[in-house]
Amino acid sequence: MAAKPPPSEDNFELKAMKAMGAMEEGDALFGSGAEVNLDSQVYWWHDKYRPRKPKYFNRVHTGYEWNKYNQTHYDHDNPPPKIVQGYKFNIFYPDLVDKTKAPTYTIEKDGSNGETCIIRFHAGPRYEDIAFRIVNKEWEYSHKKGFKCTFERGILHVYFNFKRYRYRR
Repeated sequence: MAAKPPPSEDNFELKAMKAMGAMEEGDALFGSGAEVNLDSQVYWWHDKYRPRKPKYFNRVHTGYEWNKYNQTHYDHDNPPPKIVQGYKFNIFYPDLVDKTKAPTYTIEKDGSNGETCIIRFHAGPRYEDIAFRIVNKEWEYSHKKGFKCTFERGILHVYFNFKRYRYRR
């Protein structure tokens, strides 16, 4: 008797985990707690396709900032507070109607709060927009420093780290 293949959701999650690599020190799952409720919308395609939220598998990367102040006041036994250093988003769109158009993301202001912003993912018919509240810092767009924005095999990968500024007198 042949074994059944795993459900497609598990398969997507396995692919995302493989693409992101192993959990590193400072990585944590980032998901339902950070999701932002968007205003309900009526889409032009809602009567043809039932709108649904895409599945996602995300991580937040945290670590220590060893600037001059923290080097003076902290050590490895008593470390400084962790800060967010980057994010990895994997959003699953297996049943897109128009497969020629890749999903997109936009960054929006988070009201009057300058500390955070909202990243919104938009894919088009069959999928509702999904948004997450993230730290508002400047991104590092270099591929060498971990930036990735691809859409392949029904998964949108958006990985980025924040710029790290060195103190100079």
